[in-house]
Amino acid sequence: QVQLQASGGGLVQAGGSLRLSCVASGRTFHNLGMGWFRQAPGKEREFVSAISYAGGYTYYADAVKGRFTISRDNAENTVYLQMNSLKPEDTAVYYCNAVTALKNNYWGQGTKVTVSS
Repeated sequence: QVQLQASGGGLVQAGGSLRLSCVASGRTFHNLGMGWFRQAPGKEREFVSAISYAGGYTYYADAVKGRFTISRDNAENTVYLQMNSLKPEDTAVYYCNAVTALKNNYWGQGTKVTVSS
């Protein structure tokens, strides 16, 4: 089992920045692929970004490329999502995701991000 605790959401004006954090426990962190997804009201959950086990590879949705940066600190069992130049369409609940080597998925409770225009 993997437990994920996300934090860092809030209300920000368009053009502003937020940094989301997700702390993992229950498994050796450096064996987990980590990622962020989001779900806007009335929409399906969508992929935002992911980072490989050792952090050597990162992936981004086209909608956030160049504005968001994912990183991880394996010593702190934490993955981050730095979000810059936020837009109202980034408003959503952001979920932390962990994937094991056996492709088991785990989800955090979500943290709400609201971007006002």
